[in-house]
Parts: sequence; structure tokens; C-alpha cells
Amino acid sequence: MVKELKHTEIGDIPIEWELQTFEETFSVLSNNTLSRENLNNRDGAVKNIHYGDILTKFSEVLDCKEAEIPYINDLSLLTSSAQLLRDGDIVIADTAEDETVGKVTEVQNLGNGKLVAGLHTIPCRVKKGDFVPGWLGYYMNSHMYHNQIIPYITGIKVSSISKSAIANTWIVIPPIEEQKRIVGILSQTDLLIQKEQEVINKITAVKMGCLLKMFPKAGENIPEMRLPGFEGEWEQRKLGDFAQRQLNTRVSDSENPCVEYEDVISEQGELNKDIYAKCIEKIGIIFTEEDVLYGKLRPYLHNWLNPDFKGIAVGDWWVLRPINLDKNFLYWLIQTPQYDNTANQSSGTKMPRADWKLVSNTEFYIPVSVDEQAKIAGLFENLNNLITLHQRKYQKYREIKSGLLSMLIR
Repeated sequence: MVKELKHTEIGDIPIEWELQTFEETFSVLSNNTLSRENLNNRDGAVKNIHYGDILTKFSEVLDCKEAEIPYINDLSLLTSSAQLLRDGDIVIADTAEDETVGKVTEVQNLGNGKLVAGLHTIPCRVKKGDFVPGWLGYYMNSHMYHNQIIPYITGIKVSSISKSAIANTWIVIPPIEEQKRIVGILSQTDLLIQKEQEVINKITAVKMGCLLKMFPKAGENIPEMRLPGFEGEWEQRKLGDFAQRQLNTRVSDSENPCVEYEDVISEQGELNKDIYAKCIEKIGIIFTEEDVLYGKLRPYLHNWLNPDFKGIAVGDWWVLRPINLDKNFLYWLIQTPQYDNTANQSSGTKMPRADWKLVSNTEFYIPVSVDEQAKIAGLFENLNNLITLHQRKYQKYREIKSGLLSMLIR
């Protein structure tokens, strides 16, 4: 059945939906200006909603029983004007680095907890209108509402909005039963997204646990956990003895490897087929399927690649070719806790780079059996594949939710 529509300031909406302004709908509450360094994730008496968490972490509806919301370190830093939040309040992030500014989270399931809104937020409480729990969170993050605030965004490097600027934006109020139906559908989709994230977190935790236990700890030559059929001590070797660093090759007009090697790895670790012409001006390192790419810039970021193709690496990369060692095992070996000490062996302060002399002399314990190396690597590859599978499902559910938001709140 096609609904009858009416034309409004924000376009055509169902005839039974009502409109009122932001200013008519909300009373603006007082927030605080505590920075991230004044918060902790351990304990405290009062929790604090930080604008960065709204932008990157919290969903449209903030379940205060389940979400990890930081605590205020010292309550003496909290001014008396800061108002405690309650269920149904919404908190807007008024600052961001892009047009995500204006993202909203709606407080629910607070119970007896104490919660305040922090730096760069606009906390609001409904003063007029009947809303189903969750409706405002979903609606105010939809395109129907967010497109209204875009003209009021100010700033160049940092984007911001003000409560006075958005006072005349429009809040839509469908009939209560329709609000319930829409919120119910979106909540079920959120549940699917949450479950996939939980699965990703669990598999990731298993992978990290295996990295700790399937490689020998410092001072030991046998791992705590071993695959069936393998025994005996692992041998101690320096990284430079089982991984040869490939040298830079200046790419010239007379010999352009980009013709032969289809892919170019940029400084950021991205495949970029559009820089063929430009790569002749760079110094690059040719790599093959036999190599592991090791990002030497800011090594603590653990920027490694395990390519299954030929290409050219430009920028701050080492190309490591294993010697009598399973290539995939090398990729996982440098991700173990043994490597973490190596990550700090770098030079420079603002832009630290790994020092090859130090890294190449780092000693690792490795299995004598290449078969054991391959099976260990295979286990981690399988775990990674599982994580990738669930990440794709997670992303698909998010796309479905985005489509539902556009369809249900149009």
C-alpha cells in the first residue's frame, strides 16, 4: 500500500508524520570540557561520554549496560553545572575532522549509573514530543536529518556545529506504532552487527593467544603449545640469517619494471595501479610471491604485508626474502612477542624508522622442520581467513542497515 505523502521543508514525508524544530523538541543540557587524559576505562563513580567515542565507537543507541564508557578520574574536575544524563537523552558530537560531525548517540539502559556528556558534545533532553526509545538515535543519524545540518558546519581543518545553528533543523515524529516498527527492524539489524563483531573479537583473541603460546617465550626453546606430531627443541637464529633484505632498484626510463610487474605498493601499503607512469621517477624494490614486505617507518605500527603477486614497493619498505624458511612462517614470526622488542629498535623521534642492523641481529627460535613451519603458518592463515569472512559479514550487515535507514527514514 502506497502511503499518502505531504510536502514539507525537508521533502515529502508520510502525511501522518509530524514535524517540529530542534529548538521546540529539546532542552540543551550542560556538558563538561574534560579531555581524554582525565578519563579511564577501569573504575569510577561517574561515566563520561567523549565526543571521540560518539564518532568512532558508540552506535546510534548507547546501551549503557553493555557499552564500554570511560570514567572520570577525579570528580573534583567536574564542574557543578554539568548535568547528569538519563534514558532518552541524546548527545551530539559537535566537532570532527569531517562531515561526521553531528553524529548522535541516544542514552538507554542507564539504570542507577551516573553519566555526563563531555568535551565537544551537545547533550539534549526531550521537552516536547512522544518518542519510542531509540527513535531519536536512529532518525538523527539518518540522511534525512544529517543533511539538514551540513549547511551549518563551519571550519576548515576541523568541522564543527553549534546548538544555535541547528536550532531550526527539523525533527520528524511518526505515530508511535510506526516508530516502534522502524526501531524494531533497525535494532534487529544492530544485533546482527553486534554478534559479528563479537565473533571477530573472539577469533582475534584466539589468534593473539596462539601467537603467545605457539612460539617460545624469552629464554625458552620449546613453545608452550605444539601442533601434534612435532617435538624437539627449536633452533636459535638471527633474523638476518634466515631473511635476506632485497636492495632498492632505481626505476628508470630504459628499464621500467612497471611493465613487467602489474602492481605497485605505495608508501601507505596500498595497491595502486594508477602510478605506473610515476613509478619511473621513484626508487622502488621489486618483490615476488616469495617475499614478505616489512614497513620500517614507525615499526611499532606492525605494518607488514604478505603478497601473493609480483610488484614494486616504493617508500619505506624492506623486502625480506626467506632463506631455507617457509615464507608464510616468516610473516607470522615477525608478529610474535619476540618481534615486539625489535619494533622499538628504531632511530628518529617524530618519524622513527627501524634499524636494519639491530633488526637483522635479533634472535628468534624457529622450528627445524619446514613442515612444522608451514603448518603453524597455515593455522594462522585459517584464523585470518575466518576473521576476514566475519568482517565481510559485519560490513554487509552495516550496508543493509544503511539501506534500511534510507528506506524507513527517507
